[in-house]
Amino acid sequence: MNPFHFFSIVAGYFVLLMVISWLTSRHSDQLSFFNANKSSPWYLVAYGMLGATLSGVTFISVPGEVGNSAFSYLQFVIGNLVGYWLIAFILLPIYYKLKLISIYSFLEERLGVRSRKTASFFFLISKLIGAAFRFYLVALVLQLAFFDSFGVPFPLTVCISVLLIWLYTYRAGIKTVVWTDTLQTTFLMLALIFTLFFISKEMNWGTKGMISNIFDHKYSQIFFWDWKSPNFFAKQFIAGIFTALAINGMDQDIMQKNLTCKSLPEAQKNMLVFSALFVIVVALFLGLGVVLYQYADSMGIVLPETSDKLYPLLALNYLGPAVGIAFLLGITAAAFSSADSALTALTTSFCIDFLGMDKIQSNKSQKTRHIVHFAFAAILVVVIVAFKIINDESVVVAVFKAVGYTYGPILGLFIFALYFRKKIKDYWVPFIAVLAPIFTYIIASYSVKLFGGYQFGFELLILNGLLMIFGLVLIIRKN
Repeated sequence: MNPFHFFSIVAGYFVLLMVISWLTSRHSDQLSFFNANKSSPWYLVAYGMLGATLSGVTFISVPGEVGNSAFSYLQFVIGNLVGYWLIAFILLPIYYKLKLISIYSFLEERLGVRSRKTASFFFLISKLIGAAFRFYLVALVLQLAFFDSFGVPFPLTVCISVLLIWLYTYRAGIKTVVWTDTLQTTFLMLALIFTLFFISKEMNWGTKGMISNIFDHKYSQIFFWDWKSPNFFAKQFIAGIFTALAINGMDQDIMQKNLTCKSLPEAQKNMLVFSALFVIVVALFLGLGVVLYQYADSMGIVLPETSDKLYPLLALNYLGPAVGIAFLLGITAAAFSSADSALTALTTSFCIDFLGMDKIQSNKSQKTRHIVHFAFAAILVVVIVAFKIINDESVVVAVFKAVGYTYGPILGLFIFALYFRKKIKDYWVPFIAVLAPIFTYIIASYSVKLFGGYQFGFELLILNGLLMIFGLVLIIRKN
């Protein structure tokens, strides 16, 4: 496959997205952008959310990480499953009862306007940098696959890609995203199936042989019981619960899709079905990781320096054109599914939480929303290009991990608002929200010395949230 063929295939994919955008944006209004007029079929949302949740990073990293930590990630995903159930039966009833567009409106009602804007601000920072990081990795793959062959510089590649996202989301927003997510999830799953089928055929395994090879391999170990290890079951499982609550249930991006369902029961069905599908799909990607390592070993292929490059290396160079095309479409779909919903959620959160557009339905407000939408697209381009200019993978990954600290204050604010029936001195909230991640980082940096060799993993989010709650307790109003 030459670069022109790859380019033609990806261009055809974008034509499909634009057709979906045109169909879904007819007769759209302001509420279509924010909540799809609450008309989305729940099963469509459940299926499409897979593509948005399984970002390009997951698509590339999860199979490669199997070589470092086996199936330990599945412990975390099982915790996610419990977290999704809690979202379905605790958070969604509140969001539907209050008829929210932005979920952070709940915090203003319980704690105050600064609490709402603090949570929304931390979400904006987290989502913007997180989406930029995920899209940056995929843009690098697209650049190597064909844009370099046409002499297109990386900044222009990013501009073109983000502009296309803006074009098919600026009119109907989440209404379009719910439908494009289904297409993107389909391509992501096809990439996974194509790769497994091709390797199984090449290795003369068959379906049963491939399954037995995966389960018999040393990398298939799921549960780890060393309490000092970052892969310890209890740490992974509990962290998985709270991560799902924070990064899904308290995240405008994911919840905005849930709030497009027609009713609370349908939204709950969506979340329960999605959670089951999510566990199955992640398990398949972990199995793919074992298969990729076995294939590379049998063919004498030298493994790349970083595990993230294993799947791209094999798919684009060794597994044939069909798998290469499926991989390219899959990673493009995963990246755009994350980026389009992130761009829509960023616009929604800023317009509702900072500009109060849930109370304004006018032509002027629509123009303002278009400006905000385009501004976030431009900022996304700037951040992605900045990652490329830095040109230091360790620095870029460090920035991405640092952004994870911003979900702790959001988690703490929501838990306090849900279970502490006290009023607080709301003007102190932004300061506490800044201090909680700082103290979390300090404690994590010295945890080995302070706690007898204990190393923090995903449970850093829990520590961060607890410190936020502790700070909020200190500012409870005495009267």
